[in-house]
Amino acid sequence: MSLTREGIAYRVASELPDGSYVNLGIGIPTLVSSFIGPNKEVFFHSENGILGMGPLAQPGHEDPDLVNAGKQYVTLLPGASVFDHPTSFSMIRGGHVDYAVLGALEVAANGDLANWRTPGEKVPGVGGAMDLAFGVRNVIVTMTHITNKGKPKILSKCTLPLTAPHCVTHIFTDMAVIDVTPEGLVLREVAPGLDPKTIQSHTEAPLRVSPNCKEMNVPANFLAAPAAR
Repeated sequence: MSLTREGIAYRVASELPDGSYVNLGIGIPTLVSSFIGPNKEVFFHSENGILGMGPLAQPGHEDPDLVNAGKQYVTLLPGASVFDHPTSFSMIRGGHVDYAVLGALEVAANGDLANWRTPGEKVPGVGGAMDLAFGVRNVIVTMTHITNKGKPKILSKCTLPLTAPHCVTHIFTDMAVIDVTPEGLVLREVAPGLDPKTIQSHTEAPLRVSPNCKEMNVPANFLAAPAAR
């Protein structure tokens, strides 16, 4: 089995510490705010100028003045604030954001991140991801483990233009949770029904299996057959 996009977001949400300040990038990361439990307070930041962002707005309840960096309609939690771009990026560049959750096209074994392509490609430009990758001390990547052509996204060395070098600390995919350490990549969790050997077969970079490696704990409705990407 593999995780759905919502499953990846759910697993990331359970990882975030209470009281942390977290930026959510475009794509899968935008789903994370919908899975914070009632007993945990996380302050979600959007680079276009929101702190205290709540879940995505439900259909019929959209406010045209409230969107995230991906132009999706969002909600605000009590006490939230809205501000300009200079203030938002001062938070990022000043080290005031604890975690950045970003999408990626490729991640290298040493933590290099590539999440954009050159002009003319379908993937957007680098945007604010470069500031986040350099300015935030914990960079979590969310992505499918392989491309739609079956090629690994976790590589020994990135082939696409880098967003930032040596910045990724954790990788959450539809197949696994992997930590980036000075000694290399460490496989911490596998999706239900998978094993470390299978994960390695879909990963170009070598993995060390944590002695505490376990199966991911996610609700059954967040699981999909491997072909359902």
